[in-house]
This record gives sequence, structure tokens and C-alpha cells, in this order.
Amino acid sequence: MKTVQYHFIVEDMSCASCVGRVEKALKKVDGVIDVSVNLATEKATVDADEHVKLETLMSAVDKAGYHAVKITESAGDQQKSKKPSLHWTIVTAVILAIPFVLPMLLAPFGINWMMPAWLQWGIASVVQFGLGAKFYRSGFSAVKAWSGNMDLLVAIGTSAAYGLSVYQLMTGNSEHLYFESSVIIITLILIGKWLESSAKHQTTQAIAALSSLRPDVALVKQGDQEVSLPISQVNVGDIVIVKPGERIAVDGIVIEGASSSDESMLTGESFPVNKSVNDVVTGGTINGEGLLLVKTTAIQADSTLSKIIAMVESAQAKKAPIQRIVDRISAIFVPVILVIALVTLLAWGMILHDWQQALLYAVAVLVIACPCALGLATPTAIMVGTGVAARHGILIKDAEALETLHNVNTVAFDKTGTLTIGKPELVEMDIIGSETPDQILSLAASLQAGSEHPLAKAILSKAKEYGYAQNITSVAGSGVMATVDNTQYYLGSLRWMKSLNAYFVGMDDKINELASKGYTISFLAKQQLEGNVVILALFGFADVIKPEAKTAIEALHQLNVKNVMLTGDNQKAANYVGQQLGLDKVIAEVLPQDKANYVYQLQKESHVDTHHRVAMVGDGINDAPALAAADIGIAMGTGTDVAMHAASITLMRGNLFLIADAIDISRRTYNKIKQNLFWAFFYNLIGIPLAAFGFLNPMIAGAAMALSSVSVVTNALLLKRWKARA
Repeated sequence: MKTVQYHFIVEDMSCASCVGRVEKALKKVDGVIDVSVNLATEKATVDADEHVKLETLMSAVDKAGYHAVKITESAGDQQKSKKPSLHWTIVTAVILAIPFVLPMLLAPFGINWMMPAWLQWGIASVVQFGLGAKFYRSGFSAVKAWSGNMDLLVAIGTSAAYGLSVYQLMTGNSEHLYFESSVIIITLILIGKWLESSAKHQTTQAIAALSSLRPDVALVKQGDQEVSLPISQVNVGDIVIVKPGERIAVDGIVIEGASSSDESMLTGESFPVNKSVNDVVTGGTINGEGLLLVKTTAIQADSTLSKIIAMVESAQAKKAPIQRIVDRISAIFVPVILVIALVTLLAWGMILHDWQQALLYAVAVLVIACPCALGLATPTAIMVGTGVAARHGILIKDAEALETLHNVNTVAFDKTGTLTIGKPELVEMDIIGSETPDQILSLAASLQAGSEHPLAKAILSKAKEYGYAQNITSVAGSGVMATVDNTQYYLGSLRWMKSLNAYFVGMDDKINELASKGYTISFLAKQQLEGNVVILALFGFADVIKPEAKTAIEALHQLNVKNVMLTGDNQKAANYVGQQLGLDKVIAEVLPQDKANYVYQLQKESHVDTHHRVAMVGDGINDAPALAAADIGIAMGTGTDVAMHAASITLMRGNLFLIADAIDISRRTYNKIKQNLFWAFFYNLIGIPLAAFGFLNPMIAGAAMALSSVSVVTNALLLKRWKARA
């Protein structure tokens, strides 16, 4: 059955319990497969079968007591970029709370001033039922759903203080009123929510910054005219004119001109990248000093920028595994707090025989026990972590990948294009038979025609120096074989030649010599009439190791990460690269289809401790199965789309240092999650007993509750100071 994924905004959520209620309501809809609701982004992500309609899901949210809003591109950008303003309700609440706060401030100076009791009642009523109405609405919805949330706790607690004060006033005991408790608690909570929203806004700045890179218009060449069109009207194949200093509007290929491109916002690359004819440019990057004509290859949702934004949003919307534990705790949290508050009321009432004081203690329990910080602890850290990683060119597909990455203790590397530049050159050719160099290169080039393998490109490049055309059909196998002039020819590795029983007499010394230099070796052979396969020539290819590879491996060693190389090269050539880089293990002569099996083997070795994981780094189509098999697949952004699709993490630059940086930001983010959860639980584990035993008055409890959420978000924002070494 075909599945679809829906995204929409859920308003009026206040805590982790609200998240649980919304998820529970959505899961009850027939056809829903999976639900994830993020308190920090206020976004719901729902996987369902194709028969489920968005309107049905949004209706379920509304019935649960919340408000669902469709996401449009403009509305989504506005939500991400709009900073919360100082709302009139907060300003009004502060003004109305000042007369209640003043007597507390003046009392230490011997000034005893108090508003008239009836004026206190009037002001408190405005705050309680006017400014605090949202707590009643949300709390009532929770009760109807046989659930609880932060707003229900606040509504019950402040109503108790307000109701007790009204009772005292009506019975003539106006000296013992507690209107200030309800007024100040509501005011503090409103201020805390505004501070929390302001802090959460900063966690979404990464996506807002990426979204701001989208140009609104493009200058399109239509015949002899230059027409400015909205970006939505630009089509694939259109020629876009990019002037010096302008932001490139589309993904495309340069067909005329030369310039440089500032890609720092997308890739984290600090230096401009030179662009000339046939080079690829990315929409959202800034053109340098030259005029470019760009042929459009991708627009809107298919563009690189849109895919990056979608990947970051996905990572921030999905829940980390640790969050599921928090959700289970939150589901029972509010009912447990209500029981504790009731026990506090009854116990103190019977012990002190002062039910007013007992009620105040119970109110303090209700107020301080807000599970808001608990709900924000994980998503805020993930939002900041994935955002700062994206800013440095590290794209993390989902929160689970971010959490898993911190446990990686083994990294398996592909060689060609990953540890090496990936553009090998034919540096040595040893002819065994009677053919001339021209004939050997002609044959080899004919066999490689149409191949995209780096070694094929090296032979074709060399053959072009001799002026030969590659017009003979080639058939790919474990190497390359083709029929030329009714004779079967083979071009491939030593392992394949041995499987063909090729004749190698007198070649051992040459093979060992080239292998000792770290060269990749291929053989050209032909099949004789009697069926024997004889070697015609031996080719030696050199692929330069990336300049940063050695220090990148050292950086991983500093993180206590083991490094392994998986390559199809012969053992000696692979060992040479391994020795140059200081790799812990080299596995050579591996067929592409077997790479995944070797990854599974490394996982078995590593999973003696189940907290350890294996990451695979690659850039080619043949790496995709291994990337998918690994606990974490890391694709080099300079590689193929297939590799990036199979990977959990994409490095937008080919810089190997980003691997250590990715593990580092994952570990730091996970540490922030643990710190946030500690503080969220700490506030409650310390605050609730203090309130229950009478050591906290309701106003201090309200301030502590408001500050707990702010402190958790602020702690997550410290991740923004992280800098990549690459």
C-alpha cells in the first residue's frame, strides 16, 4: 500500500503531556502508521496510507483541544523567521502585578502598604479569567480527553489560591488574602513562555537562514531578450543570466563565462570555488566577479537548497530514541502530580489543622511540577545541533542518526574518491605481447568506452593523446570484456584475471614492484583460439591521497574511533595506502556487492558492546549498499545522489575532517540532551518534595517553573558556539 507523509503546525501545545495527547489523537485515526510531534518546532509529522486525508488529521488535533494549521511555503518561512514580540497580555500582566509586588518590596523598609481588598479582587479577577483564560481552555480540553497538561496544573493551582482568597474576603477575613499568588504565578508563567519562545526562535535560525537564500526572481535569456521571471516560472533547460555579485537563482551548468562562487552557506567552504564552462553551480550561492550563463538543471523542490532544507527539517521533526522514553514518563506525569498535590493537601491539613496553609502547599506542588522543560530538553538540543552542523556542511538526515553517531567507534572507508582524490592517472604501462603502445591503448580504450569508472577515465584520457575513438561496444562484468575483430578481450584486476586462469609467467616481479608503490593494477588480456587467456599488458594507476586524509584519520583516533578501509584494489596497493594514512585495518580485493557483508562483519566485531556502532564512508553508486547496511552511512557530498540518498549523513564538501567533526557535534549534542534531561528532572525531583514539605511558596514555585524551561533552551543554544575544524 502506498504511504504519504503529512506535515502541519500544531498550536497551543504547552508541555510534553500536550505532545503525548496530540500523538495519541492522531494515532487513533484509521490508516495512520507513525506520528511524531515536536514541541520545539510545534510541527506534527504523520506517516499514513494514501486514503488518509490531511483534513481528517487536522480535525483529530482540533478535537483533542489544539489548533492545527496547514503549512504553506510562505507561512512556513514566516513561522520560522518571525521572532516572538512582547505580547500585550504580558505587558498588561506585568502592570497589573506591580501593585501586588510592591508591598513585598516595601515591607523590609518598614513600609506596610496594601491595596484595598476589593481592588485586589478586581485586579486578580482580570488576570485570572482574562489573561489566564488560555490555561482554563487548554486544561478543560485535557480533562475532556481524560488527560492532563501543564495548563491544567496552572489552572487548578491558581484557581485554588484565587478561590481561597475570595472565601476569606467573603467571610470577613481580609487580612489573609492570597490574590498575589495567583496574579504573580500567572504573570511569571506568561513571561517564562515568552522567554522560552524567544529562545526557541534562535533554534530555528539555521533553517530560516537557509530559506532566506532562495532567490525570488531569475533573469532568463529568451532569444535576444533578458526577462526577469518569478523563480516559480523558471523551467529546466532555461538559460539564466547571473551577474557579478548576484545570488545564483537555480541549480545548473555553466555554459558561458567564468567566475567564482561563494558556497559557504551551503557547504561551510570558506574559500570561493572557481566556476567555468561545464561546471555545476548551486542555487542560493553567490556569484563572484564574472558574468555567467547557466543552463537550469533543477528548480524548486528538486534543487539542492530545497533538499538541504528538507533534510534539516526532517532531522528536527523526527524524535530521537531517547525522547520516546521521556514521552512515556510524560504520559503519566500530570496524573501523578495531581495525586501528590492531593496527598500534600490532606496530609498538611490533618497535621497542621490549617487547611489554608495546606492548600497553599498543594498549589506550590501543582505550579512547580510543569513538565514543559522535560518536553523541550531533547528537541531543542537536536534543533541546534543539526542546525549548526548544516551551517558547517554536515547534513544529518534524522534525529536517530544524530543520536546513533555519538556511539560510533569504527569508521569504514571506501578508497577511491573518499580517501583519495578519485582521479587516478595511468602512470605505467608494461606490454607483454608484440602489440605496440598505440594498439594496446586503442584496445583498452575501446573496452572502456562509456564507462564512468575512474580507471576507465584514466585510460580514455591517455588514449585521446593518441587520437583513438572509442566506438566499440563494451560489456561490463567483474571487469570489462568486449569482442574486437572477433577476438574476446578482457580488462580488469589481478583477482579477476586469476579466475580466468590467465597466463602470468614472468610477471610477478613487475606486479610486486607496482604494488609496492601503491599503484592500482589492471591487466589487458585476450582469449586465444584454443581458449587460453593470455596477458597483453599491465597498467599501473596512481590515485593521489587527499591532502587532509592523514590528519583526518588522526583526528578520528583522538576520538577513539577505529579506521578501516574497504577497497577493490589488490592487497599490496591497499596496504600501501593504509600505511601512509595509519589505518587500523585494510580489507582489499572486495567486490562492490560484498562491501555490505564486510560492514556486517565489522558490526559483529563492534557489537560486543552494544553501545558501539559502525559508520561507512563512501561516494559512489557501488557504495550505496554498504552505506545502507552500516549503522550510520556517511556520503561525501562530492559523490553521487544515490550514495547521498542511502546515507544518514551527507558531507557537503569532500573534506574528510568533516567526519570527525560530525562525530564531535553528535557527541556534544547528545551530552546537551543528557544535561537538559538532568536539569528537567532535577527541577522536579528537588522542587516537588520541597513544595510538598512546605519549603516553597507558590510564587517562588512559579518563578522556578518558568525559569526551568528557559534554562533548558538556553543550555541547548550553547551548541551554537561549536566550530568545525574542517
